[in-house]
Amino acid sequence: MIRNPILPGFNPDPSICRVGEDYYIATSTFEWYPGVQIHHSRDLVNWTLVRRPLERASQLDMRGEPDSCGIWAPCLSHADGQFWLVYTDVKRYDGNFKDAHNYIVTSPTIEGEWSEPAYVNSSGFDPSLFHDDDGRKWFVNMQWNHRTESYGGSPKTPAFDGILLQEWDSAAKSLKGPIRNIFAGTELGLVEGPHLFKRDGWYYLTTAEGGTGYDHAVTMARSRDIAGPYELHPNLYLITSKDRPEAVLQRAGHGQYVETQDGQFYHTHLCGRPLPPHRRCTLGRETALQKCVWKEDGWLYLENGTSVPDVEVAGLNGARRIEKPHRSGYNFDERTLPADFQWLRTPQPERIFSVTERPGHLRLFARESIGSWFEQSLVARRQEHHNFRAETVIDFEPDTYQQVAGLTHYYNRFKLHAIAVTLHEKLGRCVTILTCPGDYPNGRLSFPIAGGVAVPDGRIQLAMEVHDNDLQFFWQAEGMGAWQAIGPVLDAGVISDEGGRGEHGSFTGAFVGMFAFDTSGRAKTADFDWFNYDEL
Repeated sequence: MIRNPILPGFNPDPSICRVGEDYYIATSTFEWYPGVQIHHSRDLVNWTLVRRPLERASQLDMRGEPDSCGIWAPCLSHADGQFWLVYTDVKRYDGNFKDAHNYIVTSPTIEGEWSEPAYVNSSGFDPSLFHDDDGRKWFVNMQWNHRTESYGGSPKTPAFDGILLQEWDSAAKSLKGPIRNIFAGTELGLVEGPHLFKRDGWYYLTTAEGGTGYDHAVTMARSRDIAGPYELHPNLYLITSKDRPEAVLQRAGHGQYVETQDGQFYHTHLCGRPLPPHRRCTLGRETALQKCVWKEDGWLYLENGTSVPDVEVAGLNGARRIEKPHRSGYNFDERTLPADFQWLRTPQPERIFSVTERPGHLRLFARESIGSWFEQSLVARRQEHHNFRAETVIDFEPDTYQQVAGLTHYYNRFKLHAIAVTLHEKLGRCVTILTCPGDYPNGRLSFPIAGGVAVPDGRIQLAMEVHDNDLQFFWQAEGMGAWQAIGPVLDAGVISDEGGRGEHGSFTGAFVGMFAFDTSGRAKTADFDWFNYDEL
């Protein structure tokens, strides 16, 4: 069986592509670098991260971009002997404008180096490239209408002004021909995330609607002509949980159809798993996969006979689940950063970290404050479980309170908790806690244990445990006793899409990792010998 979500933790907007017996899913990474996650599978059950292709400044530079901007909704496809990746780099979020620039990169292999980007357009986000059977290529994206009261945190339907279609000239690397608005969506509104495919002479269009919160849905339509008009699916929505609040997989929408090599049919979608009592999805938007069937009316349906996604669905014959270990341990002995980790925005990672300058350690070069949109020294991995423990050990000798380094549970600049080593004018070197409970106007740091707790010389071990909505920090001097709880139990639920200003206010996911900042500008170094992440 396929157990959903197949990609737990922050892995939204899944675009699926099959090449022979190989399946690939590309997901959004927003402000996290490198851009776009690509997972691989041969059985649809077990998935492995194999590439983040946008890794150079010429492909992606997100310095200065607000939280929840960056890479939105990539589309991965294969044609003409190469892979094609279409993506949006969104430069602005709040207010009427988005400034969403769309690009295409290509590569003969997933694992290899990807090309320089070809600019496409900026009329809206969620681009997709369709390769027709006559050799022509078609580019689709939603159109953004700034003439509306569509402010971040409360999207209004009029800003989502239909799905645009235009032909792509791969030789000239530019669009050509007329721009057509081919689909306005349903009454649910907020139409985005278009994907085209062709079957039995019909062009099928799937889109995402209802916003990426609890009204989300996959809408399906079809036409004999790629330019429309498109007729709607008899049920309107192929996949949705919007009317089923008891379903395990909520926020279901935004995905893509795939046909297996043996003639089975599946559709990806994003989803969220909210925790009571506040219905906050602390793992962000995750990727799921549903089994589908074609019926005599020429429409695709979920195999379960409803529009509500299942947690378990039938997989390919012979597939066997490989259970993952409860502990993910990292010792930083290799010359490259472990694949599970990312950083924020900058295409110059050498300025914020090194795994070679002090062999066997992750060295952070403390830069701007935690939450900076420009150059923040934070290296973190996704939270994948509602209950986990993270531990690390830090070698850090600050000489001013402006130098701070430690362990953080991080969502964005306004939603974070951290335990850190710093210097206090009375306590000396100490461990402190800093926390930010949500978005502006409450987006101010607080310090639950005031100045901190004095600690002895030497390396300090730091830890956190998250149990659903509760977070507790711990510390100990290495080799000098047992773990000691520090500070109050904090609200881990705020480290979520719905935390702070609520649904649609932000939509990435929770990370846990190591950080350092030095607001004196002297780039103090902090060394981390190891990092453990344990599912509890």
